[in-house]
Amino acid sequence: MILVTGATGNVGREVVQALDRAGEPVRALVRRPADLPAEQAVGDLDRPESLAPALDGVRGVFLLPGYRDMPGLLTRMRESGVVRVVLLSSLATVATDTDNVLSADMIRSETAVRESGLAWTFLRPNAFMSNALRWLPQLRAGDVVRDSFGTVPVASVDPHDIAGVAVRALLDPGHEGRVYALSGPEPLLPAQRSAVLADVLGRDLRFHALPDEEGRADMAAAGVPEPYIRAFFGFYGDGTLDESQVYPTVEKVTGVPPRTFHQWATAHRASFT
Repeated sequence: MILVTGATGNVGREVVQALDRAGEPVRALVRRPADLPAEQAVGDLDRPESLAPALDGVRGVFLLPGYRDMPGLLTRMRESGVVRVVLLSSLATVATDTDNVLSADMIRSETAVRESGLAWTFLRPNAFMSNALRWLPQLRAGDVVRDSFGTVPVASVDPHDIAGVAVRALLDPGHEGRVYALSGPEPLLPAQRSAVLADVLGRDLRFHALPDEEGRADMAAAGVPEPYIRAFFGFYGDGTLDESQVYPTVEKVTGVPPRTFHQWATAHRASFT
C-alpha cells in the first residue's frame, strides 16, 4: 500500500491517479473526503498521532514537506512499517541564498528524511506549470495578464511529470538515496506562457510585467505572508534561484519526455473556460 499525502493538490492528485492506473493499492490522505479514485484516510500531518489508521499496511509514502514535527512524523511512519519515502522538495534547498523561509522549510524537511532511517528519494522540481492557474481571476475579468518577474525565464514542469517520477521512485528499486532535479523541456518567460495560453484558448491575451513594488503589493493583497514574499523576490528578483535549467530527469526515469507548456495548457483548457 502507498500513502499519498497532499492527495488533493496539483502533484498529489496526479500521483494518486498514476498509481491507480498502474493497479497499485493507494490510499489518499485528506483532511476531508474528496473525489479521488483511491481509498481515503482522514488525518493531519501536523499531528502524527492522528495517522495510525492512515498508515496501517503502508510501505511507501509520497510526502509533502514543511510540517511542524517532521522528525516525529517520520518516526511514526517508520514504527508503522513504512520503508520508503519520496519527498516533494524544491530547488530552494540549493539556492545561492538559503537564508529564507522557503529554503529553511525544505532543508529541514530533507534533513529529517535523511535522518529517519527510511529509504528516501528527493524530488526537486522547478516551478509548476499549474502556477498559471493563478491567472484565472484576471482571465475571467479580461485579456490582460499582470504578473511579477517578467524577465525571468523558468523551465516549469507539469505536475503530471513530477508524479510520473514519484511513482517510479515509489515502485521500482534503484532510486534510494537519489536526488532528482525536475524541469519541463524549455525555459519560458511569463509573456511566452501567456502567449501559449492565448493560442490554446483562442484569445488575444496581453502580458503586463509588474514593477517590483506592485508585485509585492499584489502578493500581500492575496494573503501571501511577508517572509514568503521576501523569499520569492530573493529567488526571482535577486536571482538567487535559477529555474531556467532544463534537466533530463523526467525522460531518464519514466522513459517519456516531459510535457511542454502547450501540452499542459491543452490538457487543462477546461479550467480556463
